[in-house]
Amino acid sequence: MTHDSYDDGYIRGILNSVKSVAVVGVSPKPVRPSYFVFKYLLERGYRMIPVNPGLAGETLLGQKVHATLADIPEPIDMVDIFRNSDAALGVVSEALALDPKPRVIWMQLGVRNDEAARIAEGAGLQVVMNRCPKIEYGRLSSEISWIGVNSRTLSAKRAPLLGKGLQRMSLQRQTLAGGTTEATQRAERETKS
Repeated sequence: MTHDSYDDGYIRGILNSVKSVAVVGVSPKPVRPSYFVFKYLLERGYRMIPVNPGLAGETLLGQKVHATLADIPEPIDMVDIFRNSDAALGVVSEALALDPKPRVIWMQLGVRNDEAARIAEGAGLQVVMNRCPKIEYGRLSSEISWIGVNSRTLSAKRAPLLGKGLQRMSLQRQTLAGGTTEATQRAERETKS
């Protein structure tokens, strides 16, 4: 994989299949991107696990903060790296030492480390670089288009709402580029039963 661009189906498949996300480098400051990405995904039903050695033992939005990935007492599906590109290799090495290993390494906007990606993919993990899961979720669910941003999602139908209260959209949509994924089809079957 080149990591210069990603198929919508690849991103949607990841976002539909992961349940727990460890955010390495999360900040407790509400003005920081890592905070609002953490909060947004938590509100969308993901099990969010904050990782920041300077905050270890505290809580962030009701979730216990851990110093390292190794301190997390449960399996992690995805590691979201909110550190600089040089630090990504160390985070990937730490993730690969876990048992079980996470399935996905996600490097945030501005974070790209091709060596870390090559090592993670060599160990069987999926990798996304220089993307934000909050932005991708919003784009693929059409939430982002509600605020006037072109989501490239083509459909005459509105996305199904998730629950009551705030309008939260589902990732169970087709896009011109991405089509559906196995995870989307599984979610549709589960919704119908």
